Amino acid sequence: MERFIEDYQKRRLTERVDIIAAINILRSQGCEYDDLIEEITKVFYVDLDTFNEIVMAA
Repeated sequence: MERFIEDYQKRRLTERVDIIAAINILRSQGCEYDDLIEEITKVFYVDLDTFNEIVMAA
């Protein structure tokens, strides 16, 4: 998936529900679990601790 967003345009994802929604969208577009962090950080600044908690629980 090719996405290019300038850093100043990135939204912060710190809330668990927002991170889950972003993961669900990426998964629905065919993104594999191994590629989630790479794809999500292209578009958002992500709270990595929360992201890891969510992915590890899945």
